Amino acid sequence: MSAQNVMSLLSVTEFAIWSVLAFLFWQKKLSRRFPAMGIYLALRVISTPALIAAFWVYSQPWGHGYYPVYFFGYWANYIACAVLLFLICMEVFRSALSAFSGLMKFGTVVFRWAAVASVLVSFSTVSFSHRGMLALADVAYGLMRSVSILELCLLAFLCLSMNALRLPVRDMAFGISLGFGVMATNDFVQSMVGSKLTWLTAPEQFVYESVILLAIGTWVVYCALPEPVRKPVVLPVNSTIYRWNEIASALGHTGTQVALQQPANGFFLTDVERVVDKVLNRNLKSSESET
Repeated sequence: MSAQNVMSLLSVTEFAIWSVLAFLFWQKKLSRRFPAMGIYLALRVISTPALIAAFWVYSQPWGHGYYPVYFFGYWANYIACAVLLFLICMEVFRSALSAFSGLMKFGTVVFRWAAVASVLVSFSTVSFSHRGMLALADVAYGLMRSVSILELCLLAFLCLSMNALRLPVRDMAFGISLGFGVMATNDFVQSMVGSKLTWLTAPEQFVYESVILLAIGTWVVYCALPEPVRKPVVLPVNSTIYRWNEIASALGHTGTQVALQQPANGFFLTDVERVVDKVLNRNLKSSESET
């Protein structure tokens, strides 16, 4: 079998695995928990045959006039996937911190600002060497690069904080982050060696496609196996993450205004912890007096 036929077989296999993944994802109603991921899978399954058909029409001797249809369809789908990937990262982040409402709300704000900073930094490095409608490719690549950085940062965050968050490895949130982290790493490696590749049947292309199949296959396994029930997190009062969750909740609370006086050499976070302790003790005493 020739290398071109092998690459075609891998592409067909990738589309088949995407279809199986979308079927399992929707069948198990995971789209209710991760709606952006459900839309992303539906977009991949629908757009792939549509773009192949548009490319086939364009490649025909009589179809050169349909090039704008394929061009704008391809890059519109590319940008839509980048936006959906950002929303998926938000969903995974919120799902991982769902047991800690204070940290989830405060972390979501920080995550959004980090995403904005990543987009600004990525676009500041775009050369915009193309002119006209070809500049759309530079914009799309810059947006996808910023999303890939977020995916890698999210995966690193989950790997470092899994024990503290009581997040099991088989949780779907970690599985989604793991798959996108592998894909993002694969894209960065491919972009570094991509300038040296002049044909689609180069050995590096087979490695690139194989890594994508591995990531999608990992998602299929996560969807096929029963997901462990995430039990309520029980933490001692003196737990560090519990105290930080209370601090995050206090920072986001705007119902009561309190005038504080702190010494000039006081540490801000220590004072915040003291305020939280006072609020907890006051609530405890009030509940005891009511009973």
